[in-house]
Amino acid sequence: MNLEADGRFDDSSLCQAEFFDMKILIVKISALGDVAHAVPAALYLRRACPQARIDWLVDEAFAPLLEPLSWLDEIVPLNLRNLRRKKSLSELTRLGRILRSLRETRYDMVFDLQGNCKSGFFSRITGAPRRFGFSRADVREWPNLLMNNRRVALPSGCRYAVERNLEVARAAFPGFEPPGLAGCLVPSEQALHGIDERLRNVEGSLVVCHTGTTWRTKLWSQEHWQALLTLLEPHCMLFLTWGNAEERKMAEALCARGERRRLWPGGTLGELTALLARADLVVGCDTGPIQIAAALGTATLALFFASDVSRTGARGPRIVNMQAPVDCSPCLRRECPLGQQEERPCVRALTVEAVFNAALRLLGENEP
Repeated sequence: MNLEADGRFDDSSLCQAEFFDMKILIVKISALGDVAHAVPAALYLRRACPQARIDWLVDEAFAPLLEPLSWLDEIVPLNLRNLRRKKSLSELTRLGRILRSLRETRYDMVFDLQGNCKSGFFSRITGAPRRFGFSRADVREWPNLLMNNRRVALPSGCRYAVERNLEVARAAFPGFEPPGLAGCLVPSEQALHGIDERLRNVEGSLVVCHTGTTWRTKLWSQEHWQALLTLLEPHCMLFLTWGNAEERKMAEALCARGERRRLWPGGTLGELTALLARADLVVGCDTGPIQIAAALGTATLALFFASDVSRTGARGPRIVNMQAPVDCSPCLRRECPLGQQEERPCVRALTVEAVFNAALRLLGENEP
């Protein structure tokens, strides 16, 4: 355990009764994939403190991802987007109720796994005596350092997002077996039932492809996706998912060019999670649904271009991460100075054939 500045956490100061009655708050508000990466740390805390109350402050849009987890006591949904957009008294009142509840719950510990100004504010507002966060070398925004009083210095070379979150949890409770990412998430039974009805007529393997992501530099080109889907089509039924209007447009165009392709009609996050759980394989770039699939334990093939597989590449026995084999990948840039989409060196370097062969291996089929 390596804690900065405000003193070393000494668990001997906790009497047995306090340990069992402990109230813990996890602050990981967004984004979708980052929330999935924090679930193993939350599960670690549950293993360390089986009788404690463990709550989670999260963006309201991502709360359905956590709701099926019976070992969490309460999900505290936060909607700051509505407050910024509407600027209404009702939204301000709602935020006030959340802040008051966080304060009145009297948490014993907060684990700020976000590391920015926003998460630090909510951590500090709880008034918890022990507020764990990242050290100055690892925090995302420096004002966060002023809000947390147990700042955890990560080991040298600790880059993987899941492991970084686990290190913060381990600083408070060392010595427990850390869970992996695969299998940490579960879909809701209701959502599974609905998806099973939709997939009733699907024959053979089901492969879900999520072609979109937030950064343009994380994308594979539409031409590459089309070539991959054409190769996969004889082996499986393809289901194309999307997250916004632009991604839907691309998914529609790809669905129109094949017979064994279905378009995700849209639905709740819980329904999407259930679909990913039922898939035999999920293929996509570095984005939230890919991280969810890996956390569900579904076979996952993730493609990395601008982003870094060592940071956000999921790990597990049925997970394959493919970083574009070119010197400039990962660049961590939102814009590429070397070309647009299919002209980017990383897009050209990660070949359709290599991705197709990896997909076949995950499906348990022999490569051609």
